[in-house]
Order: sequence, then structure tokens, then C-alpha cells
Amino acid sequence: MSLEQLLVGGLAALLFFWALGAHNRVVALRNAIGAAWLQVDAALQLRAEAIAALISALRLHLPQDQATLDAVLVAQTRVQSAAEALRARPTDAGHARALLQADASLAEVLADLSALLDAHAALRDDEALAARLAAWHDTGPRLAFARQLFNDAARVYNDAARQFPTRLLSRLFGFAPAGEL
Repeated sequence: MSLEQLLVGGLAALLFFWALGAHNRVVALRNAIGAAWLQVDAALQLRAEAIAALISALRLHLPQDQATLDAVLVAQTRVQSAAEALRARPTDAGHARALLQADASLAEVLADLSALLDAHAALRDDEALAARLAAWHDTGPRLAFARQLFNDAARVYNDAARQFPTRLLSRLFGFAPAGEL
């Protein structure tokens, strides 16, 4: 073998191993998004259970406000549907946007529910209802923390996939940008 052939072979091996390392790094970062999604998903499930229990208890106390309670359940169902879609593919930016929109709708009707609870302040004295309210409020910080972990993982992945020369491999291996929550 000539020196030129050895240099070309060495350069080809170097490029191959660089591409392999870059691919493995981006795959590991994409997998970190999936792991972070598990925490978001668990927090969403806890919130869904807390909301369902709260609405069930409020149905007995607020028979005249069933429309507001139904609106909360409908919005929660939309969040669960969006979460189900994102569960299948946590890096999909479109599914992440759909979850954000569904969660924004839920936040609006939950604000209406909070106003309704403020209007009926005597309900907060009921121990069973107070426990359900506390369970619902406790899910907020956990969900915020899980979302922050997810967003951090998505940013690191997106940054790695956009950096040169890894960007050259992103299209080749289908590393699409991940969405944030």
C-alpha cells in the first residue's frame, strides 16, 4: 500500500468514527428527552387524577355549575389526548405544540374553576374537598419541574443537532428538532 492509500484510508476511518460518535451522541440526547417525558407524563397523570377527583366532589356541592365542571373535564380530555400522541414520539415538535395548546385551554377553564371556588368560599371548609384541592395544587410544582427537565433536554438535543459539523448528519439520520413544553 502506498502512503496516499494509507492516508485516504486513515481519513475515511477518522470520518467514519467521527460520524458514528456524533450519531451516538445525538441519539443519547434524544433518548434523554424520552426519559424526561416520562416525568412529565407521570405529572400529567397525577394532575388528571386530582382534577377528576376534585370535579367528582364538586358535582355534589355545585349542581348549578355543571357546565363549568364539564368544561374542565373536556379540556382535561384534550390534554390527555395530546399527551397520548406525544407519548408515542416525545421528540415530535407538532405533538408538543398540540399539548401546549391543550394545556393552555385547560388553564383557562381551571381559572374559571378557581373563580367559582372563590365565589363559594365555604366549600374550602369541607375537609374532603380541601384534601382534593390540595392534591390538585400540589401537582403544579411537580409538573413545572418535569417540564423544565424536558425543555432542558430538548434544548441540549436541538443545540447538538444544529452544531456544525453534526448538522450535516442531522438530515441524513432524520434528527428533526424537538419541541418544548
